[in-house]
Amino acid sequence: MNWQTIEGSVTAPQGFLAGGVFCDIKRLGTGKGSNKGVKRDLALLVSETPATVAGTFTTNQVCAAPVKVCLERVRRGLARAVVINSGNANACTGRQGLRDAQAMTGITAAALAGRHISAEDVLVASTGRIGVRLPMENVKKGILLAAGQIEATRQGARHAVEAIMTSDTRPKEIAVEFRIGGRTARLGGMCKGAGMIQPGMSASGKRPALHATMLCFLTTDAALDAATLRTALDAAVARSFNRITVDGDMSTNDTVLLLANGKAGNAPPRAGSRDLAVFQEALDHVTLELAKKIVLDGEGVSRFVTVRVRGAKTGGEAEAAARAVANSALVKTSWCGGDPNWGRILCALGYSTATIEESRIDVGYSAPGGRKVLFSLKGGRPTATPFRSLCAITTAAAFDLHINLNLGGGEALMYAADLTEAYVDFNKGDVNDPSTLGG
Repeated sequence: MNWQTIEGSVTAPQGFLAGGVFCDIKRLGTGKGSNKGVKRDLALLVSETPATVAGTFTTNQVCAAPVKVCLERVRRGLARAVVINSGNANACTGRQGLRDAQAMTGITAAALAGRHISAEDVLVASTGRIGVRLPMENVKKGILLAAGQIEATRQGARHAVEAIMTSDTRPKEIAVEFRIGGRTARLGGMCKGAGMIQPGMSASGKRPALHATMLCFLTTDAALDAATLRTALDAAVARSFNRITVDGDMSTNDTVLLLANGKAGNAPPRAGSRDLAVFQEALDHVTLELAKKIVLDGEGVSRFVTVRVRGAKTGGEAEAAARAVANSALVKTSWCGGDPNWGRILCALGYSTATIEESRIDVGYSAPGGRKVLFSLKGGRPTATPFRSLCAITTAAAFDLHINLNLGGGEALMYAADLTEAYVDFNKGDVNDPSTLGG
């Protein structure tokens, strides 16, 4: 392990400031996830110096205005600030929504004029209810207020992470420290997400494959060129955020942004170098830990399940099999009850696009990361494993599901959650009471 965990998140690396304020973007008490009183709902994240930037974005064909703005600007490879709001997704808002997202970057640049930041240097992200126009007067007031309160402190980061939360029940943040190019560098991150979770992001916003919004913001004081940063982030996201599901719904707003300002003073690492491997290892850890925090805080979640598929004909088929199982409503409700129901698992495998042969499938369970697997099915036939022994595993808050198709070398995994009555209650709302309607 070439990194160590430290306290903090996005302000742990040198040269980054953050803050969050309340500006009433969503009317108080309106909508699930906003019933938290005067909760901060607008955040700013600022680099003291120009930073290289990389991003990945939702591949939903209906994507929000801030995603469209970021897709264009991230191509430049440079950024100085990110403005983020919760309570309103600014999605499905047409041309006005796009103008509003662009205006947010212009207002931010003006508010930070003393730092010589242009509107093109500012990125934007939003989360909340879809199809509602932003209250731009409130947003402007919030940006001006936040610009005067950003800090390179733990408190500044805490205020920012609170401001990006919607139905989240707790903040999600992390920071690590590592050595690169003979210098000490740091990497920090914060994210939000609890519902509308099955990210399938790419750098272009176009689907490389099919697969409440998740947002993630990462900062590092390590120096990396934009192309290297993009490659590293793509790899990390593929192994983390693109491997989680809470409810199988891909958001219109999913965004991950990574800024690197070079304050650590290292020489940018070359492809294939040990320094780059160290950075990738740290980035992989940070993104995976944040991704897991999202699943653990999923709306109504009571079980965290790692679905491990191997023995598929190809890696793609293994992923298809894992996703089918992880998103099956019948499988997820059986997890809620602690029921090791292999019949539902086989059903999901059967309708996936993966090649399967029923007579070859093995299904087993273990403690998280455990080597001892108790099989409920071997070669397509029930085993003699006592039902109570299986339930001792599947009634725990977390467990691993092992599936072997025994047809090839393809492997994949997904981090998934159960489906509970609490999830349905949280999301159904009541049209006679607008305060219960979600995003």
